[in-house]
Amino acid sequence: MTAYRDRFDGAPADDDDAVRSGSDPEHGMSRRQLLRHAGWFGGAVVLTVAAGEVVSHVADSRDTSAGASAGAAAGAVDAAATERGALRFVQVSDSHIGFQGPANTDVAGSFTEAIDQVNSLGFRPDFVMHSGDLTHLSTAGQFDQVKQMMTGMRTDRVFTVPGEHDSIGDAGRTYRKTFGRGTLGDGWYSFDTHGVHFIALVNTLSLEKLGHLGTEQIDFVRKDLAGLPSDTPVVVFSHIPLFAMYPQWGWSTDDALKVIALLRRFSSVTCLNGHVHQLFSKREGNITFHSATTTAYPLPRPGRAPAPTPQVVPARQLKDALGIRTVGFRQGDRELAVKDERLA
Repeated sequence: MTAYRDRFDGAPADDDDAVRSGSDPEHGMSRRQLLRHAGWFGGAVVLTVAAGEVVSHVADSRDTSAGASAGAAAGAVDAAATERGALRFVQVSDSHIGFQGPANTDVAGSFTEAIDQVNSLGFRPDFVMHSGDLTHLSTAGQFDQVKQMMTGMRTDRVFTVPGEHDSIGDAGRTYRKTFGRGTLGDGWYSFDTHGVHFIALVNTLSLEKLGHLGTEQIDFVRKDLAGLPSDTPVVVFSHIPLFAMYPQWGWSTDDALKVIALLRRFSSVTCLNGHVHQLFSKREGNITFHSATTTAYPLPRPGRAPAPTPQVVPARQLKDALGIRTVGFRQGDRELAVKDERLA
């Protein structure tokens, strides 16, 4: 195993705010409204592991006690979870620092809002994972900007995996120079904390259309898992989904089944990804897959557009389309409880 310890080594047309700010009503929201409502598509995902239970909750910017409300909504974590040594961590994804377009004219501002959410959760996360597309064009300046922004997160450690936008033009070398200290190969690694084993994978290189892991990385996973007891909870991070969410748009990984086969013997496996810019959950036996939302701009739902391009939508439609998700996984009886709510 590799011990990776380095921290970094739209609004309605008649809205008064839009009129006063001079924003284009067709694009939905002014900068002020964007920051106010960034939680619609920029919420951080909070995950808790306690007493054999895993709960995930998409933090609302108005929610200052996400850990408690996650437990209440899923009915899985009691008030003594922290005293029993609960593990709580946060997933953010797809900040696309450097993006310029009408879908979001201030990606740095909405990522700042997500960081503020992390810092106002009512507890200090054990770590934060950014699951890829930190930047939009993988320039050194963009990597430096997102790195400096993440130093403002109140957490013990920050981990990352690269997205395809972090590998443009140089096969991820600039990404690894900034965020790859202590990693193996093209940036993969693993670590253990609170009795949970974590694996961070890179499936955004050597891809034609689908994500791809490659033989060397799959061999790493095989060796990494070999000595673990089957009752060890395992969490896997990647940017592109490890399941066939929508292969027509590249929302899948062509050789993921080889890794899934290695994970089948474990009683509790959670796979977390970014890339698709929307909330989605899927259960296959002992493995639960969760796709995270974005802090940058929404993408269409699978098959509802010709291609997965940034969506310019009015605030009303954005609010109707996205929501919060609470997931509880009770290891003992292997029951999954999912609750989705609109962000009213």
